[in-house]
Amino acid sequence: MNKIFNLFIFFLFISNCSLDTKTGLWSQSEKLKSDKEIVEKKLFEDNEIYEKEFNPELKIRLKNNFKNNSFVNNLSNNNGVINFNGKLSKISKYRFSKIRQFDYYQPELLITKKNTLIFFDDKGAILNFSNNNKLIWKNNIYSKTEKKQNPILYFASNDQTVVVADTIAKFYAIDINTGKLLWSKNSLAPFNSQVKIFNDKFFVIDFENTLRCYSIKDGNEIWSFSSEKSFIKSQQKLSFIINDNKLVFINTLGDISSIDINTGNLVWQTPTQSSAIYENYFSLKNSDLIAENKIIYFSNNKNEFFAIDERNGVIKWKQNLNSNLRPTFADGLVFTVTIEGYLVAIDSRNGNIVRMTNVLNIIKNYKKKKIKPEGFIIANDKIYLSLNNGRLIIIEILNGKPIDTKKIDNQKISRPYILNNDMFIVRDNAILKLN
Repeated sequence: MNKIFNLFIFFLFISNCSLDTKTGLWSQSEKLKSDKEIVEKKLFEDNEIYEKEFNPELKIRLKNNFKNNSFVNNLSNNNGVINFNGKLSKISKYRFSKIRQFDYYQPELLITKKNTLIFFDDKGAILNFSNNNKLIWKNNIYSKTEKKQNPILYFASNDQTVVVADTIAKFYAIDINTGKLLWSKNSLAPFNSQVKIFNDKFFVIDFENTLRCYSIKDGNEIWSFSSEKSFIKSQQKLSFIINDNKLVFINTLGDISSIDINTGNLVWQTPTQSSAIYENYFSLKNSDLIAENKIIYFSNNKNEFFAIDERNGVIKWKQNLNSNLRPTFADGLVFTVTIEGYLVAIDSRNGNIVRMTNVLNIIKNYKKKKIKPEGFIIANDKIYLSLNNGRLIIIEILNGKPIDTKKIDNQKISRPYILNNDMFIVRDNAILKLN
């Protein structure tokens, strides 16, 4: 009888250890799983978004370390301080057929070494025009079927060639002087990233999170590197930087990878998001990567701003800032504008916030109107911030306060670009020139 009773007690003990979570007597696998979930929750849980001004009376004076040709083949993505003092009193336009998917993708205006501007229209026609809005050449290489797909084009150029990658899996090269097609090829997947040229190669990332290296001469693939795929295809344009024969890129899952530019081999990889939170991937929007002094800076719309060592991928610091706009490094400070409309200056050494000011409060009821920042540049002693309602806010760097707002359009506009002391802004059916 005692043996039967003891066996019965033993059976209950074993059952409770493996199944009962109320008693606290978990199996080892259950405990490890629970510990992992707790750790991941602590590491990756959403932080409270900060919406208060900080040190608003602090004065910031930047040195006039102007960057020349900051928008031409910029391998670091850092525009720095741009020499621009235009009055923005005149606006002229170059119109083209409306790009229907302009709001979903992030096409960029290409400024070439020849001081011309290259963009495209809704049917994929490439437009090359001078800074006085005169069309130099126009060419469309797409078939009738391809035109109906309304491709989004991404560009890069050198002295002789413009390379193009698009969202319908084509990539090709054209002569920069004449617009004549040099070669054209098809890829296994569409592209959704910046395009950059380095020596005789160009680089681009496709929708499968694969980085591809091609020859400019004939478009033959030299190497490719595949990072982890996401279940849902994000439409966000991806970015990368090139330095010291290394290419560092971010994929749609938030993984940062450093690749040897000659061999395509992985140097290091750093994840920035929890691998357990798959539902976040589709909503995740990262800013462009920028690099300065061997540190990579970027942020996202999950209230995270990172500084990562370019040499080894180690996270140097992380700050709670909610922004998917390209930041700018200048005089030891990193500037960004949050989704909520705060201009932030960060100490690049430790990630401490130096000053934080509200720059959308110049617009009445901006929260109810759902006004959001689209992009900014730093020029001389001012910051120019574009908005999704077609306005441009001018901000004094010294005190971080908005001093003026200009109506550029009534709809979403791109971040500003500068060429020869003229400002250019892109909307869905025109290039706007301000001087």
